[in-house]
Amino acid sequence: MPEIMEAMASGRLKPDNDILSGSGDVKVTKAAIEPVWWLPGIAERFGVKEVDLRRTLFEQTGGMYTELVTRPDLEIFLPPIGGSTIYFFGDVSKLGNAETKIACRLHDECNGSDVFGSDICTCRPYLAHGIEICIEMAQKGGVGVVIYNRKEGRALGEVTKFLVYNARKRQPGGDSAAQYFNRTECVAGVQDMRFQELMPDVFHWLGISRIDRFASMSNMKSDALRGQGIEIVEQVPIPEDLIPADAQVEMDAKKAAGYFTQSKPTADLTKPKGRGLDE
Repeated sequence: MPEIMEAMASGRLKPDNDILSGSGDVKVTKAAIEPVWWLPGIAERFGVKEVDLRRTLFEQTGGMYTELVTRPDLEIFLPPIGGSTIYFFGDVSKLGNAETKIACRLHDECNGSDVFGSDICTCRPYLAHGIEICIEMAQKGGVGVVIYNRKEGRALGEVTKFLVYNARKRQPGGDSAAQYFNRTECVAGVQDMRFQELMPDVFHWLGISRIDRFASMSNMKSDALRGQGIEIVEQVPIPEDLIPADAQVEMDAKKAAGYFTQSKPTADLTKPKGRGLDE
C-alpha cells in the first residue's frame, strides 16, 4: 500500500525486515470466515421464539429458503450475508494470552474508497491507519488484527451508496454535514443497516477479550464490543492530517452524531464543505 510507504518515509513506521520490509511489504496471516447460524441459539440471543425467527427470515429473504419453515429439524442456516476476512500481524499463537497486547481495526468494506481511492469518505485512510497501528503493535511483540467485514455502504449496498453520494452533491445548498444522514435516509429509507450485535462473535472465536488500541470512531462498534464484555483500553480516532478534504463533511456529521472524538465538534454543520458537483 502506498500509505505504508508514506508512513515509512515520514518516520512513523520503521522497517524491521520481519513484520515490515524496507520495500514496504508486510508479513500477514490471512483467514476467512463465513457466517453460520445455529437457529435455536440465535433465537435465544434475540429473545424471540425460534418459530418466529424462522418465519421472519423466510419472509425477509423473499421466500428463498423454504426449509426455514418446512424443515424445523434443520437447525443450521447459512445466511445470505457477507463474511469477514481477517489479517493478523505478528505471532497468531499469542492470541488468547491475557498478556498479549492487541491492536485492531474493525473495518466495513468500501469499494469506492478502499479499492479506487475515492476521497468522499475516510474508509481507506482509516483502514491504512489501522494497518499502521497493527504493524506497530506487532513490532512491539503484540498482535495486530484487521477484520474486514463485507458490509458495503452501511450494509445498504454499493449502488445505494453511490445514489446517496449523487444526492449529496446535487442537493440545494451543497454537500453539508447537516444533511449527511438525511440524504442516506431519503434514498435508502434508513440511515444505517449494519447489525453489530453479532459482530463481536469473531472476537470471542479468536479468544480476544481486550483490545489495547482500537482504531475506530464508531460508537455502534465500540458499544457492541463492550456490551459483550470485550474491553477497549484506548480508542484511536483517525489523525486529522489523514482526512481528505471532501471527507470532512462525513467527519463533522459523525462527530456531531456522537461518534468518538477527542475534542468537542465545533464545526458549522450547515456550511457546505464538500466539493461541488462540477468540481
